[in-house]
Amino acid sequence: MDHTFLSALVLLLLVLDPLGSLPVFISVLRGVDPRRRTRVVLRETAIAFAVLLAFMFSGQAFLRLMHLSERSLEVAGGVILLVIAMRMIFASAQHLYAGEEREPFIFPLAVPLMAGPSAMATVLLLASRAPDRMPDWVGALTVAMAVCALVLWASEGLRRLLGDSVVTALEKLMGLVLTAIAVEMILAGLKRYFLES
Repeated sequence: MDHTFLSALVLLLLVLDPLGSLPVFISVLRGVDPRRRTRVVLRETAIAFAVLLAFMFSGQAFLRLMHLSERSLEVAGGVILLVIAMRMIFASAQHLYAGEEREPFIFPLAVPLMAGPSAMATVLLLASRAPDRMPDWVGALTVAMAVCALVLWASEGLRRLLGDSVVTALEKLMGLVLTAIAVEMILAGLKRYFLES
């Protein structure tokens, strides 16, 4: 499955799922002083961006170190995305970090909410499939993280503006699209395995 800049950006946005994470964003930021929220949002987004960027650039070395093929990574990434997509479609929004009163630092906003296993697998896969197009992948990741930062910063206002039902509907729709992408990734990995073996 060959990606363009735009398709990589859409894939990253679906995996990062900033709208679907609105309830968690709101819950975690509730205990943060409103005057510090912008600084916290920028810091957590920068940490998540750095983690994903590290995975993107160390992807090939990681695969060689672990003796993994791109085909196995593609199938594994597809399975992870499929699990995430199923959760988005069928699970109700859960306030996983409700009750946190301290200011978040790395956990849970940067890792694992933004730079989670599915996002790490996705950037690693993009970089390993087309290492010559690294500027495109870095650009797509930068834009996707900027969107996440914007949603995180405006989370309370967006929730009030859209309402719970619209946020839930958007999450289900993103889950449906992500399911199709995950299945395509699995099929592409299997096809490459059987044709190139």
